[in-house]
Amino acid sequence: MSTKVSDHVLHRLREWGVEQVFGYPGDGINGLLAAWGRADDQPRFIQSRHEEMSAFQAVGYAKFSGRVGVCAATSGPGAIHLLNGLYDAKLDHVPVVAIVGQTHRTAMGGSYQQEVDLHTLFKDVASEFVETVTVPEQLPNVLDRAMRTAYARRCPTAVIIPGDVQELDYSPPTHEFKMVPSSLDTGSWTAVPSDDSLRRAAEVLNAGDKVAILVGQGAAGARHEVERIADLLGAGVAKALLGKDVLSDELPYVTGAIGLLGTRPSYELMRDCDTLLTIGSSFPYSQFMPEFGKARGVQIDIDPHMIGMRYPYEVNLVGDAKETLQRLMPLLDTDRGREWFDTVCANTARWRDVLERRAELSADPVNPELVARALDPLLPDDAIVTSDSGSTANWFARHLTMRPGMRASLSGTLATMGCGVPYAIGAKFAHPDRPVVALVGDGAMQMNGLAELITAAKYQDRWTDRRLVIGVWNNHDLNQVTWELRAMGGAPSFLPSQELPDVQYAAFARSLGLTGIRVEKPEEVAAGWRAALEADGPAVVEFLTDPAVPPVPPHATWEQMEATAASILKGDADRGSVIKQGFKAKMQEFLPGREKKRPEQ
Repeated sequence: MSTKVSDHVLHRLREWGVEQVFGYPGDGINGLLAAWGRADDQPRFIQSRHEEMSAFQAVGYAKFSGRVGVCAATSGPGAIHLLNGLYDAKLDHVPVVAIVGQTHRTAMGGSYQQEVDLHTLFKDVASEFVETVTVPEQLPNVLDRAMRTAYARRCPTAVIIPGDVQELDYSPPTHEFKMVPSSLDTGSWTAVPSDDSLRRAAEVLNAGDKVAILVGQGAAGARHEVERIADLLGAGVAKALLGKDVLSDELPYVTGAIGLLGTRPSYELMRDCDTLLTIGSSFPYSQFMPEFGKARGVQIDIDPHMIGMRYPYEVNLVGDAKETLQRLMPLLDTDRGREWFDTVCANTARWRDVLERRAELSADPVNPELVARALDPLLPDDAIVTSDSGSTANWFARHLTMRPGMRASLSGTLATMGCGVPYAIGAKFAHPDRPVVALVGDGAMQMNGLAELITAAKYQDRWTDRRLVIGVWNNHDLNQVTWELRAMGGAPSFLPSQELPDVQYAAFARSLGLTGIRVEKPEEVAAGWRAALEADGPAVVEFLTDPAVPPVPPHATWEQMEATAASILKGDADRGSVIKQGFKAKMQEFLPGREKKRPEQ
């Protein structure tokens, strides 16, 4: 039997080390599906319930494996459905390759069924590389460039293969004019800044008395170096959400997340510092960074396209974070006072006490902060945590303590809903021997999380550690937008858009043969998490939480709290509870720290 183009696609993916492709079938990729049958499902075809979920699963896989995630979809609607997940990859700088079908070449331009101009469709999201294979000899170069570009530029790329081309006999490119032979090897390389740039950066950092460090996902490979430079500079370290797992939150100088979902000590760190060192982050919200002109700045980023943004940095170091820090540290002064460092540590310790008190506040029926707080000590040391967008991301950002070895991520820049569960499934295929926990609101769960429980049930036997725990905050409200209406728009909650129907999430899980647990009382929260983590297979633990508990911003003042209360009094359906819970939450920041009980001797 002759080798078809579709056979060679799968062969080339295997040569690239691709072990699974996340996809959904359709007649636009029938040739590829037939090839999968001939190839004994290698690489494995992982069937989602929707092409958008396939793209999210590829993103989750890439985020947690460090390898390219590959997704596949049919022509027309299948290709369109991939877009949201691919934009998530683009904005979070994640390597993903999309393989997409297209109508036969003979029908192109004829307004044929499912014919969409895929180059126009993908030209923004896959702007670094999108190409259509029109003849067999073109295939190796196109596929190799898509893979190599995704790796090198940390971005999504797209390969479009018309249905009739998939069925052609494969013939490789020859060594002649108008042919482009290709190769697999990517090699290895490291970018480092010049010695002069390093000296100028050291001068800025040595002149500072109050140094703040901001790390993002680009610092993930430089954990030891970041810890060392923080010690040398006596600096506090704040984390962009995509850098949540870069450093352990058990370190006393790690102030936690930054931004609207961030912590009070991170806000204070940026407000009061005189020097800022940003490592591997393009955190977009400049209002949470030092006031322009107040602090001097140095940025380190491997991508020259992303450097020098957000803040008027004096020195921009283009280079790998680990290699750059190793070259920078010998140039730093070691004689530095510790007053600033001690202040940062004290602010961080006080904030942790505030969070603990907030989680213990009474609510109706369950405080959503308690749900995250109770999970924190129960997380296994090798856990992978995903979070969806929405109010749940607040509790993920503030209450979960990252320990060495843990991994965590969410849709950082696109902040799209519906990624939490498919991210978790992608993470399970990246690390089938590790437990994965997804934190999801009821809005995201209704959007597509329920359907992807079917995917989890389908593939659980492929994971050596079958634990996939999905925690659902069920408050019958699209809560993040509700609070944005109150706090930013000065408007009460608009029930026709914000109120959600009540769904029995745990019962749905049980209908699929999965573990389903429903928690309705505060005293049952920890036991609910524990039972889900002990289950032999995917589990949904559903918490009935109070929508009136506010995700108070780290910089909220009493004046802002009063403005929010005034808008609520205009007619918010839940106004009494909202004002009460907001007052109680804010008060915890003004109460003195309490004595910690000593363990019995």
